[in-house]
Amino acid sequence: MKNRPKPINPARVMAAGFIGLIIIGTILLSLPLSHGSQEFSFIDALFTATSAVCVTGLVVVDTGTFFTVFGQTVIMLLILFGAIGFMTMTTIIFIFLGRPISLRRSLVVKEVLGQESLQGLQVMVINVVLMSFLFIIIGTILLSIRFVPQLGGSQGYFNALFHSISAFGNAGFDLTGNYESLTGTPVDYLVNGTIMLLFIAGGLGFTVILELSNRFQFRHRLSLHSYMVLIITAILLIGGTVLILVLEFNNPATLGTLSLPGKFFTALFTSATPRTAGFSVLDTGAMTISTQLILILLMFIGASPTSTGGGVKTTTVGVVVLTMFGMIRGRREPVIYKRRFPLHQIMKAVSIICAAMVLVFITTLIMSIFENFNFMDLLFEAFSAFGTVGLSTGITPELTIPSKIMIIITMFGGRIGPLSLLVALAGLNKKEPLLRYPEENLMIG
Repeated sequence: MKNRPKPINPARVMAAGFIGLIIIGTILLSLPLSHGSQEFSFIDALFTATSAVCVTGLVVVDTGTFFTVFGQTVIMLLILFGAIGFMTMTTIIFIFLGRPISLRRSLVVKEVLGQESLQGLQVMVINVVLMSFLFIIIGTILLSIRFVPQLGGSQGYFNALFHSISAFGNAGFDLTGNYESLTGTPVDYLVNGTIMLLFIAGGLGFTVILELSNRFQFRHRLSLHSYMVLIITAILLIGGTVLILVLEFNNPATLGTLSLPGKFFTALFTSATPRTAGFSVLDTGAMTISTQLILILLMFIGASPTSTGGGVKTTTVGVVVLTMFGMIRGRREPVIYKRRFPLHQIMKAVSIICAAMVLVFITTLIMSIFENFNFMDLLFEAFSAFGTVGLSTGITPELTIPSKIMIIITMFGGRIGPLSLLVALAGLNKKEPLLRYPEENLMIG
């Protein structure tokens, strides 16, 4: 009797795809062609490749001045493949070449895009890629208006394309030089506004953007998922903006010297960027501890499912919060818009948050052993790595090798998801047994 083929583990295949992309990126960035004659260690090349593929933006060398055009192009392509998804990009290549899509690949792409069935999957993949390139092209055109006059034709268009891909991919890599990001021009409404709109769109998730497009074109009803994503995103953006305005209003190192419209704009940008974007218009290290705590919370929540960002995701937090309020009100199940969530989704949401907290705790603990920086800087770095954000108080280039390795692991876990990482490491889950054991209550709380 022939052995039955092993069931597909989408989490393991997805993790393997990201690892393969990181290895290729590390090799290419290690070449002198990428950085000239400057010294660049293997661990730094691995760190940079992981940060690009996992669309994080934490850097150990300055992207704008250290890498050659070839190296910057490699980073840009790693961001693109990492943001849209390795399996999604290769699938679109197969479709373009007229090659059949295997069941194994289809199942993995279905998992990546959060679809419930394989029906219409190829159309979904095509729409995701077309939508992504549409945003990138529009962003490139808008950014070219500023960069081409400043830098000249070819360099200006390259910078515009690089920042457009980095912004939509929620990566946070920039070419401004000297680790400045966008802090040199905090109220450049054209550049910073375009970048902010791109990473907000990328953070909503492909599913939500496609549903919104169908809603405007065909009057289709939005799903509960899209409603929750839009509501939670709006709450986080507005709430974060108000808190940052209040906490940094008179801080001379951040908002204090700006005009009132400038303060509002930079506060909005700073509220949006921790949701895994990584671009900064204010010096993160100069912010008050209270503001940094707000940013840590936003980094932990992150973007939305099937997006280009990381974190535990907006809907995960939404499910847990609704469950808590449901318990307070005496309900057995959380309900919103006359819909209830199944128990397995509640368990998954709680598991993701628990796994994320454990990963961040271990990362912070290891860094505290090997580094001499203050605890807040280390905690901020750990949350930034997990949320694939890229914001830093400035300690990243000075980290020791053990801390860099831990940050690499955390960035990888944050990108594919902490629970997916554990599933990939543990192997396939066995089928749930039909036998149900007697129930017994525990004393909780």
